[in-house]
Amino acid sequence: MNARKFIAASSRDALKLVRIELGEDAVILSNRKVAEGVEIVAVAGDELAQLSEIRGNASPSKRENGSTSKSHGLSAGNPSKRPASLSTEAANQAAALGAKVLDGDMHTKKSPVQHSSEEQLSLLSEIKSMRNLLQEQMARLSWSDLQQRDPVRGTLLRDMLNVGFSPMLSRQLLDKVPAAGGFDWLRRVLAHNLRVASLQDDVITRGGIYALVGPTGVGKTTTTAKLAARAVVRYGADMVALVTTDSYRIGAHEQLKIYGKILGVAVHAVRDTDDLKLTLSGLKRKHLVLIDTMGMGQRDSRVAEQAQMFDAVGVQRLLLLNATSSGDTLDDVVKMYGSSSVIGCIPTKLDEAVTLGTVLDVVVRHKLTMHYIASGQRVPEDLHEVNLEYLLHRLFKDVEKTNPALAIQESELPSFMAGVGCAQVQGGQYAY
Repeated sequence: MNARKFIAASSRDALKLVRIELGEDAVILSNRKVAEGVEIVAVAGDELAQLSEIRGNASPSKRENGSTSKSHGLSAGNPSKRPASLSTEAANQAAALGAKVLDGDMHTKKSPVQHSSEEQLSLLSEIKSMRNLLQEQMARLSWSDLQQRDPVRGTLLRDMLNVGFSPMLSRQLLDKVPAAGGFDWLRRVLAHNLRVASLQDDVITRGGIYALVGPTGVGKTTTTAKLAARAVVRYGADMVALVTTDSYRIGAHEQLKIYGKILGVAVHAVRDTDDLKLTLSGLKRKHLVLIDTMGMGQRDSRVAEQAQMFDAVGVQRLLLLNATSSGDTLDDVVKMYGSSSVIGCIPTKLDEAVTLGTVLDVVVRHKLTMHYIASGQRVPEDLHEVNLEYLLHRLFKDVEKTNPALAIQESELPSFMAGVGCAQVQGGQYAY
């Protein structure tokens, strides 16, 4: 295995030489500071591939010949001081940067290790682990350098993470932050990417049949009553109907019936697809029919059965998102409940959430349309139209008061972002 040393004034210049000479798949074995600047020891990616090929049926003599043919002219003496032969592009680049490229002293020698597949596989695993560790170290250096060169982006990134946004979305949105950018710029970008239902798309204005779905405890029954109360004020009680499919939770039907009695709205209970079809056929003249559904975990098998029942009747759905849940949980909820029949979402429990970043992060990444927001138990007072200016103001107003035990400090950003990795954000591009 032929390693090479790249010595340049900075890590950026040294890595540029590594890519030019050894390709994008080059493996970084070590890096350190030297008198001339930074020294990086790297090896071509195909050198590692040879190690895994030893599992084949090739004879030891063939493997020795293959290894020898890949040792690019390493000689006895002091090979670490010997200048390496470079491609024309790499030589020109090295000359322009005043950098050096030397043959390393890490070549594979004939030993018993070459004759043991298990030992070679173990070596390959160790090298891969070393590669991941060194890549993380290089990423940490890169983020540290970015903070020094662009402190505005570093500050915005820290604050986005502390209010609940995911590292992936934060990186994506801040990728194009201008030099003079700040919180005003960030608020505008977030406002451009948060979708809000227009007046024409408002479920109460349009009318129709809608089911409110979501996991247990997200506030489906209360939100159903809040929407019904708004519709009754606008169109009258005789133009609104309530339906419940929750026959499992004790008192679920009775709770909705109490709301229906207060509003003067009829409440119907259904158990299966045929029962739902029959009930809805008798409510065709209603302007708005709201269906309260059974609460169940997003991984419950009955979630799919419920979706099939609504699809069979052509019922559109509104997904309720608990603002106090973690990002992983909300992602799972959107995945399990999501379908083409889900026309948008209603974030709930905003009064209980310390920060709104997590739920807004999910709304942006999954491109969900917000129809309303819910922030309490009162019917109908605690259901509000979406006010982006209010949401974004509340989002960042207490960012400096984040619990120190949970907050990410600016000095910790390089280590944190290096550990996150370089995964790309799902969902495509965002508006700026």
